Amino acid sequence: MKLKLDQQTVWLVGGVIGFLVISTGIGMWMAARNSNEADQAAIKNLNARIRAWWVMVLVFGLALLTGGTGSVLLFGLTSFLALREFITLTPTKLSDHRSLFWAFFIITPLQYCLVAARWYGLFVVLIPVYAFLFIPIRSVIEGDCDRFLERTAKIQWALMICVYCVSHAPALLSLEIPGYEGQNGKLLFFFVLVVQMSDVLQYVWGKLLGKRRIAPQVSPNKTWAGFIGGIISATLLGTALWWATPFSPWQAAGMSLAITLMGFGGGLVMSAIKRDRGVKDYGNLIVGHGGVMDRIDSICFAAPVFFHLTRFFFT
Repeated sequence: MKLKLDQQTVWLVGGVIGFLVISTGIGMWMAARNSNEADQAAIKNLNARIRAWWVMVLVFGLALLTGGTGSVLLFGLTSFLALREFITLTPTKLSDHRSLFWAFFIITPLQYCLVAARWYGLFVVLIPVYAFLFIPIRSVIEGDCDRFLERTAKIQWALMICVYCVSHAPALLSLEIPGYEGQNGKLLFFFVLVVQMSDVLQYVWGKLLGKRRIAPQVSPNKTWAGFIGGIISATLLGTALWWATPFSPWQAAGMSLAITLMGFGGGLVMSAIKRDRGVKDYGNLIVGHGGVMDRIDSICFAAPVFFHLTRFFFT
């Protein structure tokens, strides 16, 4: 399922590139005009984020252009890296290494093979049923009962969040939607764009108007102004892009609201895990954004909801 270069796709891609070009220009202008040391640090971070966005958009675009295989491989690699970050942040013991081998090198690839094969019946239960039961059985064979429940839960949770939930994004390409045949690449584009723009807009609104924090002990940067402004703005963006989806304007608004709310919840939950472990980011792979998990935390929670809402109501 390739992202076909029809007029709608050109408008979508052109809009994203135009946004990045304008953002790059603004960032360069701010860096040239502002000499305040504190402001320069914030501007430097902003420009690093924009450069990282260029790379991520290019990689995501190339994956869509190569078709379903490229998209599955991209999200599979993303899950692998996110799983690595999550397990590194929530360390296990030597006795868990064989269970981790299964998680990384058997279960994760198998999940994405099922997505590529469009085997919905097994893809949807492999991790929450079979892997969920297999991991503790494999771990207990090692005979180490020290913090057994805690260690097993870490691996199970990591598989659910980093692999199972994320795999629902490329699974959108397998949905058979009447009247929308051959256009699922745009649906995936729409989903990622709305969720990621919600994160960006929450950040912008928070910086502009944010004073009252939602959960200061969890994520000090998340404010009520950022939350309300970002959710409304991203929902309006999704509504305006209804023409690229199988949804009507009102349906696009409802779907956008659902995934932006879930994305916000995902960001908050994953921030709580970082605070629990005493770190700012999951990693440093993406300059300006932290680790892979820092960039896809909202997608983790939004992808399965968007997939199943679309499958239930539109296929």
